Amino acid sequence: MNLHVAPSPHRLSALRTLDIEIEGLVALKDALTSPGLGKSLEMAIHAIATTSGRVVVTGMGKSGHVARKIAATMRSTGTSALFLHPGEASHGDLGVISPGDVVLAITWSGETRELNDIFHYCRHYGVTLVVATAQPDSTAGRAADICLSLPQVREACPNALAPTSSTTLQLVLGDALAVALIEARGFSPNDFRVFHPGGRLGALLATVNDVMGTGDAVPRVSTSTSIMGATIEMNRKRYGCTAVVDDQDRLVGAFTDGDLRRCITVYDLKEDIARHMSLNPVSIDPDCLCSEALGVMNENAVSVLFVTRQDRLVGIIHMHDIVKLGIERS
Repeated sequence: MNLHVAPSPHRLSALRTLDIEIEGLVALKDALTSPGLGKSLEMAIHAIATTSGRVVVTGMGKSGHVARKIAATMRSTGTSALFLHPGEASHGDLGVISPGDVVLAITWSGETRELNDIFHYCRHYGVTLVVATAQPDSTAGRAADICLSLPQVREACPNALAPTSSTTLQLVLGDALAVALIEARGFSPNDFRVFHPGGRLGALLATVNDVMGTGDAVPRVSTSTSIMGATIEMNRKRYGCTAVVDDQDRLVGAFTDGDLRRCITVYDLKEDIARHMSLNPVSIDPDCLCSEALGVMNENAVSVLFVTRQDRLVGIIHMHDIVKLGIERS
């Protein structure tokens, strides 16, 4: 039986679209290796990285949608940026542009009339204007202080009308700018978390310090506490264990429900806990990611970790605290 099924026309259309857009991206990569676009990109990155103001990203139509995304990506990765709609700019919003800003205009044709008022404003007030266009000799290209000359590529649209390959190139160029700025600024995962505390990304960047129990919530007893005293502390704090600390609050051991079951029928509950505690309990630093803490729990088959800084007990974290963030057990 012949199991080969020819691809449907819809799938063939999708594959053609990908091939054409990949062709455009290859052209963009080639252009970036050339002195023209490559040098202009370096100048744009330097202008944005050293500006005392913000990046004002603008564009009309589909280019405007791309501009919004570029501004959003920059904002979430440490570059102060906003989107300015060209139509609103001509009716009062030009005032959001300050002399220390950099304006990044996205226009494939370079002849988007709605952008002209922004160009005039930048020229009048000495605002640096960066333009990304496929037509460097256009109105926009000539107005630019820095022109990012994109390669002219064919659209994936069979009518060569709907922006497809062109907007893909614009979007990728925006990502290239944003990522280069991340590296130029030394923007770290912790910095990213400041701008993105919500959602799964925020959860993955949460630290033990963010969710651990502290202060009186931490079960702890001294080495001279009796087994009975440790049991009372465990019941009061409900973690199923207690830390054992010395007079400097250094973690020296742990006593768990399992330890209690082994002791209760054999030993006098008035005996010191130091004789029956587990030595070298697993602990973690408060600056570690919660995802790392969960990995340590899985590796050691425990559901609770004591949190220490320079051997001193500062908190406790339970697996449930981490799972509630949306971080899953591996």
